[in-house]
Amino acid sequence: MRARLSVGRTATYARTAKPPAHGNAVPHGTDFGARQRTERTAEGFAVQNEHAHGNVGFAVATFAGQTLPRGVDFTEASADNAILRELRLGMVEEGVEMLVPAKKAGVMSVQVTKFKCGGAVVGCTFDHRVCDAYSFNMFLVAWATTSRGGSTPLAPSFCRSLVAPRDPSPRTPSTDALIERLFSPLSSTPLPPASTSVNRIYHISSDDVAALQASAGPPYTKLEAFTAHLWQLCSRAASECQRMCCMGMVVDGRARISPSPDSAMKAYFGNVLTIPYGVISMDDLRLRMSLADVAGDVHRWVREAATYEHFRGLVDWVEALRPEPAAARAYFGGTGGVEAMTCIMSSGMGFPTGEADFGWGTPAFASYHFPWPGGAAYVMPMPSARGDGDWIVYVHAAPELMKVMEEKQTVFKTLKNSYVFG
Repeated sequence: MRARLSVGRTATYARTAKPPAHGNAVPHGTDFGARQRTERTAEGFAVQNEHAHGNVGFAVATFAGQTLPRGVDFTEASADNAILRELRLGMVEEGVEMLVPAKKAGVMSVQVTKFKCGGAVVGCTFDHRVCDAYSFNMFLVAWATTSRGGSTPLAPSFCRSLVAPRDPSPRTPSTDALIERLFSPLSSTPLPPASTSVNRIYHISSDDVAALQASAGPPYTKLEAFTAHLWQLCSRAASECQRMCCMGMVVDGRARISPSPDSAMKAYFGNVLTIPYGVISMDDLRLRMSLADVAGDVHRWVREAATYEHFRGLVDWVEALRPEPAAARAYFGGTGGVEAMTCIMSSGMGFPTGEADFGWGTPAFASYHFPWPGGAAYVMPMPSARGDGDWIVYVHAAPELMKVMEEKQTVFKTLKNSYVFG
């Protein structure tokens, strides 16, 4: 599951008994009554809501060919003794997790928490088996647009024929070799080591992002340079018994399957992901390879998987494997094995912060949250709500890696409330 947090900037929260005229459209089956719960989890998505309506404009989910008009659990909560500006957002376990709802059933849960100061937080938890972050971003934008009384900018497509398996499959030996390097049947996947990970949210300045890219040199992107920097930090945090370091990156396949900007794949709602990875020895990362060398390796294995042939072949492979589920090897150290220091990079740079406007302005802050129970670290950068080129970076990692990240010579900076709220 993935989670995001977005915090209101002004004191405009108001509970309404019924939706105002410009409120959310409520399809049949929507549950907009408040439900009381004491349990909370960190698995969720949150967006700013400074004027919360008492409904949720998302009700019908399609899964495995069945329509489930169950509705969405919607919880209203109060933090009367807390001030939003004093919440330590960077310390996730301390300041964030109670704001994110538990998802006990269905595909999504929502919690609106209002603060004494009048600000508010909206937390949403969604089931990753149903959709990826790209899909949920589409829903978020549609929800916000509908709240403002506008028309949905991009209607989602549930047309599964867009990613239907081919019969017979024209996969080549090289296509199969890459798929089998990246994925395996779940039954043959080793158990990951016990996790001691903690969660943090950092701030990285646009100048530091640009400096990393300049240091890596052309033709590498900002994300490739940042991933290379992170890979080097992982090697410094590794224990003496860890000889290899695995870095993976989540890649969206929509534009690879159909690159046309007018393609139906642009609106496809579901999961269209692959996770390529690289494995390098600790000594090479620490002593022999420059940032440019590491960025070059990242560029190579991402480009290898970001192709039409790989994604179409992966669809065919998954279909042939059914009903057994598959697992991405990157989460378990890839060819480096479960003992390798492992980290997954998942870009959130497409997060539509500026479009998450429910009628009272854009969010003051937004961040992902993905506290998975395995041993691999998980890092997700996204654009700052300021729109100035800065990044907000969510990190789920072992304390040893956090310590290295927070050293002075790295780009990771403590997220301060003065930065978020001005």
